Amino acid sequence: DELPLRALIFDSHYDSYKGVVSYVRVVDGVIRADMELQLMSTGGQLAPLEVGVFAPDMRPVAELRAGDVGYLATGLKNVRECRVGDTVTSAAEPSSEALPGFQPAKPMVFAGLYPVDNADYVELRESLEKLQLNDGSLVYEPESSVALNMGFRCGFLGLLHMEIVQERLEREYGLDLLATSPSVEYQILRNDGEVLTVDNPAAMPSPDQIAEINEPWMHLSLYTPKEYIGPLMELCTTRRGQYDRMEYLDPRRVVLYYYIPLSEILVDFHDQIKSRTRGYASMDYTFQEYRPGNLIRMDVLVNGEPVDALSIIVHEDQSYTKGSALVRKLKQVLPSQQFVVPVQAAVFGRVVARANVPAVRKDVLAKCYGGDITRKRKLLEKQ
Repeated sequence: DELPLRALIFDSHYDSYKGVVSYVRVVDGVIRADMELQLMSTGGQLAPLEVGVFAPDMRPVAELRAGDVGYLATGLKNVRECRVGDTVTSAAEPSSEALPGFQPAKPMVFAGLYPVDNADYVELRESLEKLQLNDGSLVYEPESSVALNMGFRCGFLGLLHMEIVQERLEREYGLDLLATSPSVEYQILRNDGEVLTVDNPAAMPSPDQIAEINEPWMHLSLYTPKEYIGPLMELCTTRRGQYDRMEYLDPRRVVLYYYIPLSEILVDFHDQIKSRTRGYASMDYTFQEYRPGNLIRMDVLVNGEPVDALSIIVHEDQSYTKGSALVRKLKQVLPSQQFVVPVQAAVFGRVVARANVPAVRKDVLAKCYGGDITRKRKLLEKQ
């Protein structure tokens, strides 16, 4: 008596002739090309176009039995319908329970992608559609910004995923892109009891409407040689990390466990780990929970005008240090104008840091203190 079919999908890609091709490992039962199949997470049904093995190229076979690894040409038009980790079973005699461990992909990191030339907006939309055929975990929605015009708010599984997507869009589709600073998803409890999910700082309600802001915390594991424990502990503590425990794997190697906010490990955290340990340490993190935090939105004003794409959500204790670093960086990258341009970081309308982008022209009146107006006029006209 044969067990009902259960096969694990461990990868899938989109083929323009066969639709979604799923790579499967058959755990119980048998898959034949003439069977009606069913996906257990969505309940969607499919009739496979072809069943085959890798030997090492794709070769069709009559059936895949328990223990076999092969592929399944599903004919589906979207990778999202065929999720990695899902269980395939027979539509006629479905299995009562799926293989354990499946979780749908949930984006954790969000950023805005904008074309440098706004005429490329339609091309960016088409490129994201094509990329999503191959990558079921990418989510995006249209977004407009006062400073950057039209673009898309994209959700990624993590920072590496974000870099890969951006790189593929630029290389494979020939686009020039601007990416906003990555942020995470915050849960905001308003005074009227409504809970909002906000992944864009510009969409955050005003402070007087907010009762509480919750941010995602991660359980972080750092694998390191023992001589670098001090620098890594210092790094985690400055990033609001909470020490959990430490384990020695052998006399030389250690694992440090910390609880840390996801927003703190988004930007340059991995670079810092590598530079402090000469490249020896590595990190891994898993989602822990949402915790309330003393968080505020920091706006950036350029010449007195707020720029929505540069807004970030920071912890109140770090508003001055992060604001100072941001305006110093902007002072270096912003082009000089014919006049002095102030760049300010503001919280609740209160400026916490400022830097001036110097003017292109020389200040010819600097040496004139008081004195006759005709002297000043002569210098200005000469300039």
